[in-house]
Amino acid sequence: MKTVAFCTIALAILFSVLPLQAQNMESNNNLILLPVNNDPTIAFRIWFKVGSQNDPVGKEGLAALTADMLSDGSTQKNSYEQIISKLYPLAAGYNASCSKEMTVFSGRTHKDNLSEYYSLFTDAILTPAFKQEDLDRIKSQTLNYLENSLRYASDEELGKAVLYQELFTGTGYAHVDAGLIASVKSITLDDIRKFYKEYYTKDNLVIGLGGGYDATLVKTLQNDLGALPSGTPKAPAPPVPNTPKGVRVTLVEKEAASTAISMGFPMDIVRGSREWYALAIANSWLGEHRNSSSHLYQVIRERRGLNYGDYSYIENYPNGGQRQLPPQNVGRRKQIFEIWIRPVPNEARHFALRAALREFKNLVDNGMTESEFDLTKNFLRKYVLHYAETTMDRLGYAIDDAYYGMSTGHLETYRKMMNELTLADVNAAIKKHWQYDNMQVAIITKDAQSFKDALVSDAPSPMKYATEKAQSILDEDKEISAFPLHIKPENIRIVPVADLFLK
Repeated sequence: MKTVAFCTIALAILFSVLPLQAQNMESNNNLILLPVNNDPTIAFRIWFKVGSQNDPVGKEGLAALTADMLSDGSTQKNSYEQIISKLYPLAAGYNASCSKEMTVFSGRTHKDNLSEYYSLFTDAILTPAFKQEDLDRIKSQTLNYLENSLRYASDEELGKAVLYQELFTGTGYAHVDAGLIASVKSITLDDIRKFYKEYYTKDNLVIGLGGGYDATLVKTLQNDLGALPSGTPKAPAPPVPNTPKGVRVTLVEKEAASTAISMGFPMDIVRGSREWYALAIANSWLGEHRNSSSHLYQVIRERRGLNYGDYSYIENYPNGGQRQLPPQNVGRRKQIFEIWIRPVPNEARHFALRAALREFKNLVDNGMTESEFDLTKNFLRKYVLHYAETTMDRLGYAIDDAYYGMSTGHLETYRKMMNELTLADVNAAIKKHWQYDNMQVAIITKDAQSFKDALVSDAPSPMKYATEKAQSILDEDKEISAFPLHIKPENIRIVPVADLFLK
């Protein structure tokens, strides 16, 4: 990823308080415009309708590698080193993000530097050099991520990757976007060139432009990207997930000091429907990301101090440990409901799993109360204003609106729904879309066999604390520690961490 510091601290502070007044957004099939006259910067997002779901079998990682070869590789005019050197004095950069269904090239520059920046940005898309030395470097970085970083540096991301792998086995959603180790090793420059030719066409892109640009730039960008070849690749069919039968557990054996837990199940609902926003209220109350007042956070972290945080999601939320707010441009036609229990001490793993499932069951069975509903709805009505505080973020959401086919924008709809939805709407959506009998669980832990034995026996898992706890908590602990999970031995499998992401 090509990154160069964009602005000084003074400019960063200025932009954080500067009122960016957007004009009427324009959008058609392949052009999204978000003019902001008093924004001194110009934001680009070029969306190609391709992602890791398009990876051929045996070449998993090809979509991500191709995107990286454009954003982190040489062009026909400049070497990679020359590009970095030329971007540095502009205090600008560009990068590519490849997710399951979307690849987006994004960058931002001060409008005073537009001329120099524009040629570098568009050359990366239009005239990549596809040099072997660039591919070798990028493949090395990718393999290091798959073999080392993902397996050994972040148990949280590892657990989520395993969860998706289990729920989407046999589909284009199963492998991580970076690919599989054997597949990445097999990818050649010819594979890259063929993939680029098939998917990087003028008929397969959407241009997003925001900030203080003028009309001339719009026409220039359209004309330049119009030099790409014609072609409309056929999109793969939506994946058919593996709905668990009962509670199924994948234990990843690893010499870990703590235990990371992810769990969830597929849902037949995506952003845009009224019921989605009803679930957003329930989800926020249960486990809003980085919200210390959400219910799971209060039960597991605040009252018992077992970990750093406990969250839930109704949309894919990659790199949750590195972000505060939802990401843009990771749209999916199939989503899952997910609970993420950040690592807990190994001796508390059974208790934490029970605590999370018990609270979720209570919500599904009983719904939200009027006071919980009112408090959460009022919170979200204001909180959503922070989702897109910059032109670049708003442009990202505008592209997502196009992806999901929303004529009224997601953020506008979100706030509108907070004024329209009732408690009955929310509790009806919970009953329709959420359940706890069929759940996939992914757990990263040490001594997995002993945990399997404990899960199968369903024996109580009492907690011990280093500090004194209120009697009300100790009384509740007795209920949690005996909460039945009913996991069958044949529904638990143990996988050594070194066996993950091989092929």
